[in-house]
Amino acid sequence: MRFVVLVMAKSPVPGQVKTRLCPPLSLEEAADVAAASLLDTLSAVLSTPGAVPVVALAGVVRRPDVREALAECVVIPQRGSTFAERLVSAHADVARFGMPVLQIGMDTPQVTPSLLSSCASFEEAALGFAEDGGWWALGLRDPLRAAVLRDVPMSRADTGVRTLEALLGMEVRTLPTLSDVDTMADAVAVAGLVPGGRFAAALADIGARTPAVTR
Repeated sequence: MRFVVLVMAKSPVPGQVKTRLCPPLSLEEAADVAAASLLDTLSAVLSTPGAVPVVALAGVVRRPDVREALAECVVIPQRGSTFAERLVSAHADVARFGMPVLQIGMDTPQVTPSLLSSCASFEEAALGFAEDGGWWALGLRDPLRAAVLRDVPMSRADTGVRTLEALLGMEVRTLPTLSDVDTMADAVAVAGLVPGGRFAAALADIGARTPAVTR
């Protein structure tokens, strides 16, 4: 089965990503962690059988390692003034592929090709809740139906429930619940799930220089 994996991503620029990790991280360290998270995510997507990798990108990427990974994907710009609007626009932009869409972010570097493959099987829609009350994955057979997200408040403890309510009328498959990386506690926990990844290595490197970071 062919399907689009749509990754909503922000360029890892210091001061613009993962600022909730500061302190204890510096802005530069937080950007390094964000870059590692994105690279692990893209690695999983690119290794997923049947997946067409599309990245909806905000910002200009200057890091060579991230640019190299993005070169293997279809990259489209994010459009819209709010995150909800950017989600709707990104889904509309990939509707041209004529395939189901599984949309994720760059904050769950623990995803694997097998997990993404299993999450791509649904009739009309699929939703994976995040432990903080949001969601980490949204699947839509018809990506134009993402228009229902336009009025859903994002980045709140009830975003997951509100999104599920917005999908009312669709057959929604519930996906596994994951933790996304918003806080240092999240980062340490997720790194422990994928100790061999870039994300864990980036966090370990920072912790080696500043031991308090990984406590």
